[in-house]
Amino acid sequence: MSTPKRKPRPSGAVLDDVEAALRMYVILPNENAYVTVVLWIAATHGIRSWEYAPRLCVISPEKRCGKTRLLDVIEHLCHKPMATVNASVAAVTRSLDMKAPPTLLVDEADSIFGTKRAAENHEDLRGILNAGHQRGKYVMRWDVTTHSLEKLSSFAMVALASIKDLPDTIMDRGPVIRMRRRANGEAVAPFRGRRDGTYVLLPLAKRLSTWVAAQKFPDEVPGMPVEDRAADNWEPLIAVADAAGGDWPERARLAAKVMTETEAGVAQESFGLELLRDIEKVWPTKAKATHTTDLLSALHGLDESPWGNYHGSPLTAHELGRLLKPYGVKSFDVKLAGTNKKGYRLVGRPDPKSKVLEGGLADAWKRYLPDAEGSGGVADE
Repeated sequence: MSTPKRKPRPSGAVLDDVEAALRMYVILPNENAYVTVVLWIAATHGIRSWEYAPRLCVISPEKRCGKTRLLDVIEHLCHKPMATVNASVAAVTRSLDMKAPPTLLVDEADSIFGTKRAAENHEDLRGILNAGHQRGKYVMRWDVTTHSLEKLSSFAMVALASIKDLPDTIMDRGPVIRMRRRANGEAVAPFRGRRDGTYVLLPLAKRLSTWVAAQKFPDEVPGMPVEDRAADNWEPLIAVADAAGGDWPERARLAAKVMTETEAGVAQESFGLELLRDIEKVWPTKAKATHTTDLLSALHGLDESPWGNYHGSPLTAHELGRLLKPYGVKSFDVKLAGTNKKGYRLVGRPDPKSKVLEGGLADAWKRYLPDAEGSGGVADE
């Protein structure tokens, strides 16, 4: 009796095996996180094909949430890993100046960016990490030995692990995995690099590299479930999923949509955005304008807001104007109840040259707070 032939596995089945290995050693917060990490690892092997190199930010609220373990597993599965807990600008730029740059893995990134002073001391490194998100962005350095200008590439895939959030310019350039401590009953296999890394993960990494190299990723942008920067971040991951086939394209698009929306909801807002949102909360119903003094009084009285004690004292009119200026909002002479004082308008005034309404809050709300009501019940004038 002849043995029935086994049905061949899909060409992208290696992604299934990577996911199984990931689940063996790491507990991630949800299914979409597993999909994201698997596709990001696979995308590192296709670095030559991408226009954008998304940063994978592994964030935990406290110690012992598994972020270092996740980085250890990624190190044994990704393309040419270069692991570090600290790095100088010179070391990074010279390591990345090649056609197929290594994957930079930065553990304890909070030691680099965790405090204001540390962040200021590493501003050049942050600039390189930001610029390297897109192909073709270079770092220019003057070589004092040869008296010549060096043009160094910054393009590379990067994963960073940190306790607490990293600078938002970094976290905006890729998916964010928010780790959490394992609950009772959530068990993982012990991981040892010399054993599990060498005999389990490295052979899998070679298979993954071979599979990715055999793919012909199209030049066209795949159908994306997200837009703008998020689409740039997810394009390589979606392309890998489409090449794999099976249920990966559907899982990838669901992960992109859910992860992007979730992070938008938990990401820390800048003071400016928080201020815009709080002004929308306290804006007088159906009012076209309000005096600055009244607006400040309302902001100071908001529970759990920083405006009553902004850098040690209540928010001032000058600070209010400074925070709103980048969003195109400015103060006007406002006459209310017979009193003419400085204040803010819902709808701005026409610019003398362009005749476009400028300086109003409603336009800023519409642009930066799409979920806000934005008009206070008042139609445009």
